[in-house]
Amino acid sequence: MKRSDRLVSLTNYFLENPRKHTSLPFFSEKYAAAKSSISEDLDIVDRVMREEGHGHLQTIPGASGGVSFIPDFSMENGNQFINELCSRLQDPARILPGGYLYMSDVLGDPQMVNKIGRVLASVFSDRPIDAVMTVATKGIPLAYATASVLNVPVIIVRRDPRVTEGSSVSINYVSGSSRKIQTMVLPTRSLHEGANVCIIDDFMKAGGTINGMISLVKEFNANVGAIGVLAEADDEEDERVVENYTSLVKITNVDIKQETIEVHPGNY
Repeated sequence: MKRSDRLVSLTNYFLENPRKHTSLPFFSEKYAAAKSSISEDLDIVDRVMREEGHGHLQTIPGASGGVSFIPDFSMENGNQFINELCSRLQDPARILPGGYLYMSDVLGDPQMVNKIGRVLASVFSDRPIDAVMTVATKGIPLAYATASVLNVPVIIVRRDPRVTEGSSVSINYVSGSSRKIQTMVLPTRSLHEGANVCIIDDFMKAGGTINGMISLVKEFNANVGAIGVLAEADDEEDERVVENYTSLVKITNVDIKQETIEVHPGNY
């Protein structure tokens, strides 16, 4: 195989297998090339990935060493995308009763969802994440987009148990915005003890739902390694029950009567 062909194949391999540790002999055998040639190829792929802001190759030396692709979304590209997202969301027609925002069109756009997943995953790519968790239903596309970049499974928390999922653990939690008691359910086989979980949600007001997922993770003796949300509302900041999270956009100054809304970059 020519070097140019090999470079294309290597790039495609890393994009399809993010954060997967692969030994150099594997590539040497796959492409019938010397290790020295493969090493030069990896240097080229790493350089271009860094220049394009897509991530970098992490090399582990030694007999059991190898290389893995760590996805990234450069801060410049991330800020540009978030500004475009703010412009798209800053439409008074999106205002819903209760100060919520209509975002189903964004969450139904595959290209937009994939970019959101890449931006969120870039924040957590250097952390030991074992699974991405979200609550049904609107957070599911974002969870899968983020998990595909982190190369980990998705865990979906539901409101009611399902007979097809076996025994479950359920908790009661207080919704941060409505102050109502609600229930969360997760099958016992979904999460193993000691796992590091990344919680993803589409919209956060006071954070009651995310806080409920945090409590549910603790029931499994697992750990919350990261929290990411697409949008947060600033009118509930004084009563927010969640800390140490990453948000892409912040919804401010929602006036239902005047039909005005402001959307700014979050704490990304």
